[in-house]
Amino acid sequence: MKSKGVIALESHIEKPSERTIFSRFPKITKDHFAVDFICDTLRMMTMNLEDPHQVEDAMEKQLEKHHHEHLAPAHAMQNLADALPALVGIFLGVFLAYGLVGPFATRMKEVCDEDSAFYRIILSVLVAHLHGNAAKISVEIGRGDVPSPSQPSFTKLEEALGAMPAEG
Repeated sequence: MKSKGVIALESHIEKPSERTIFSRFPKITKDHFAVDFICDTLRMMTMNLEDPHQVEDAMEKQLEKHHHEHLAPAHAMQNLADALPALVGIFLGVFLAYGLVGPFATRMKEVCDEDSAFYRIILSVLVAHLHGNAAKISVEIGRGDVPSPSQPSFTKLEEALGAMPAEG
């Protein structure tokens, strides 16, 4: 983007499944929301919406909407768990609510929250880049948002970036 400008991104964001820039990262390619989130943000940049604050606000709204929609099944499961003792009978209802359905709903929410953290890292990197930071600095800012148990060290991140093949 720095050398060829924002217009060079258009071919990548119009058909991301056909471009090597995305195919080199299969975990992101499999996550349709992540690909759309990245492409939509880059598309805003190609339309000369370069104010980092406006782009960040638009991204935040998109993330809030996605997270709210993604949590709906977990909320439904939790509501079922809360109602089970009255619906099925005390003993079986409590057993199902606290032993099966409730923990399942909690895990569903945790997965949604983990996904949300991943998308927030994407947001951080793209917004940092819009603020004019170099790509490596933007990635380092994103690394800072990775939850501590999963956060790679600065050195490991540098090694991983160095091992990546250059875009052809």
